[in-house]
Amino acid sequence: MANYPHPIIAKEGWPFLGGAVVAAVLVHALAGLGWALPLWIIALFVLQFFRDPPREIPSNPKAVLSPADGRIVAIEPVRDPWLERDSLKISVFMNVFNVHSNRSPVDGEVKQRWYNPGKFVNADLDKASTENERNALHIRTTDGRDITCVQVAGLIARRILCYVEAGAQLTRGQRYGFIRFGSRVDVYLPTDVSVKVAIGDKVSATSSILAELP
Repeated sequence: MANYPHPIIAKEGWPFLGGAVVAAVLVHALAGLGWALPLWIIALFVLQFFRDPPREIPSNPKAVLSPADGRIVAIEPVRDPWLERDSLKISVFMNVFNVHSNRSPVDGEVKQRWYNPGKFVNADLDKASTENERNALHIRTTDGRDITCVQVAGLIARRILCYVEAGAQLTRGQRYGFIRFGSRVDVYLPTDVSVKVAIGDKVSATSSILAELP
């Protein structure tokens, strides 16, 4: 399994979860369950949103793993805007009920990181890849293949968190970032990969295989 320093609940969620629980407890104590019930429901929503379970890592060394939980919304040949090359883009859309930790899809070195401010249109729309706030990593695999992994903010998301910079070494399934409240992750792959998912498929970060490198 991937080694997470903050298992079960993402470290990003503790301030939100703590605040929600404290508010619910105070209202419950002062006014009773009837008034506190909406706050307990909010606390449960925050708890499920920031869950961060460990995942099994497939043994196939050529596998490109899903960097996020969600649904496949795009599989298309495009021009990688970061590396300026022809590529195959696979996009994973995360709704508010998905786990929002982002994990590395491959073993490799971060060669470059880019951050672009932008809009917050619905991340389910393809134009989100080029118009929304986004953070991109160029990862070079141990056998010299180039992959671009892009965190894209969504309609509700207002914070992209990325904890690695150029020079960082990533292993498959390693946690490298988080996006709050609905978003997507785009993966730009070499054109000769073998795709293992289809539009509409539900995938899980790390345990689902998006494609295989030749």
